[in-house]
Amino acid sequence: MELAKVTSKGQVTIPVAIRKMLGIREGDKLLFVEDGEKVVLMNASTNALLKAQEAFEGVAEELGIKVEKE
Repeated sequence: MELAKVTSKGQVTIPVAIRKMLGIREGDKLLFVEDGEKVVLMNASTNALLKAQEAFEGVAEELGIKVEKE
C-alpha cells in the first residue's frame, strides 16, 4: 500500500514502487478505470497491448498456424 498527497491543482506524485510495477515512465498516459467505489490506475500503453492481444486471440489457429515460426 502506498500513500500520496493531492496538491491544490489536483496533482499527485505516483510513488516509485507503483511506477515501477506499472512500467510508467515520463510522458506515459494513464487510465483511471472506475470499478464500483474503486478507481483502478493502469498504464494506457500496457492496456492497449492487452486489448490487441485479446483481439488477435485465436486468429493463428483459425489460419492454421501451428508453430511460432509460421
